[in-house]
Formats: sequence, structure tokens, C-alpha cells
Amino acid sequence: MEKILLDTNFLMACFQFKADIFSQIERLCTFNYKIYVLDKTVEELKNIAENQKGKHKDAAKIALELLKIKNVEAIETNSKKYTDDVILEYAKKGYIAATQDKDLKRMLLNQGSTAITLRQKKKLIWLKAGGFA
Repeated sequence: MEKILLDTNFLMACFQFKADIFSQIERLCTFNYKIYVLDKTVEELKNIAENQKGKHKDAAKIALELLKIKNVEAIETNSKKYTDDVILEYAKKGYIAATQDKDLKRMLLNQGSTAITLRQKKKLIWLKAGGFA
């Protein structure tokens, strides 16, 4: 079973682009998978929901609600590292990272990992080292 790890900005894209990332993951993945999120990602979303205003606050609240509704398991990291660094570590262990972050995508591909990203604000695609999959 493959493991998909959702990043903060990927979750917030649901609201911002009115994209149903969960049905898109189902469409994209023709194999068994389980979706995860880091505890650090949940913390980031809570921080945004509590401290920011406008569309970012709304996007974070919706993302947190979706994680609950979809019963997404949070991975306890107990790490002081930046969230992106932890995602890179998990990608090295075989997790598929789902992100909108340009720099993180570049780092994932440079280390030979696979990523999922939102294209044209509505459709998920694979990114693999050497180009699109």
C-alpha cells in the first residue's frame, strides 16, 4: 500500500481553487493507498486559522475540517525541523508527497522522489524525476 503525505498548501488549495483533491487522488491513484498528514502540517493549519484573516483563514479552517471528515491520520514527528525537511525525509522512505510548493517539488524531484501536484487549479498530476509522469 502506497502512502500519500499531504502538505499544508496542498490542503489549502482545496478551498482556494474549489478543487476536490480527495476525489482527484482517487482518480489518479490506480493502486491501494492511505493518506497521511504530519502533525506539523496540522499545527500550521491551526496557526493560520487562528492568526490570519480572510481567504487564508477560511482555507485553513476548511482544510482542518476535511482532514477530520476524511479521517486522515496525523503522523507524530516530535521534530524541531522545518515541515518541508520532514516531508523530504518521509519521501525518502517511500511516501508520495502532495504539494503545491515550488521549492519543495524541486527538492523532491532532485532526490528522486515522486510528488503529486495540482495542475490548472483543478486536476492532479504526477511529478517524477525527469518530468511529468
